[in-house]
Amino acid sequence: MPSYAPFYNPKSRAFQGTSIPELTKALFDRKNLLVACNPAHGRYLTAATIFRGKISSREAEVRGPPASPTKNSHQFVEWIPDNVSVSLVSVPPVGQTQSATGLSNSTAIQEVFKRTADSFNTMFKRKAYLHWYTGEGMDVMEFSEAESNTQDLMYAPVRFIYSSDN
Repeated sequence: MPSYAPFYNPKSRAFQGTSIPELTKALFDRKNLLVACNPAHGRYLTAATIFRGKISSREAEVRGPPASPTKNSHQFVEWIPDNVSVSLVSVPPVGQTQSATGLSNSTAIQEVFKRTADSFNTMFKRKAYLHWYTGEGMDVMEFSEAESNTQDLMYAPVRFIYSSDN
C-alpha cells in the first residue's frame, strides 16, 4: 500500500514540523495512504520507507521505522525479522525540506480487492461490456478464472497469516 507524508495545505507549510518520527508515524496513518483501505483491518508483512531531504543515515536508523514503534507496530507480523527497510535520498522534493514515501505489504489491501471484485461481479452478472472483450477474442471463461484468482488473492494470505499466529 503506497503512502506519502507530509500532506498539508501549502498555506500552513510554515507551521508543519517534519521530524523523522512524525514522518514515520504519518506513513502508517490511514489518512496518508494513497489507496482507500484501513490498515487496522490487516497485518503488515513488510514495509519500505524512502526519506527525502537532508536526513542523516544515523537519524533514520535511530529514529526511523525500524527503531521507532508507531502506534500500529503491533500490526506487524513477528515472524519476519527486519521487515522494514529504509532508504535515503538527499535531494528534497520541490517546495519541501523533507518528505517520506512508504510502500507496505499488508493484508488490509484485501478491502480494495473485495470492492473491485464486488463491482466486477455486479457487471459480470449483467454481462455489461462483455461483448467488447468477447468480440476481441476473449472467452467468457477467462473472466470466471480471473474472478477466482482474485478470490484466492484476497483470502489465502489472510488465512495463512492468522493461522500462523499462535
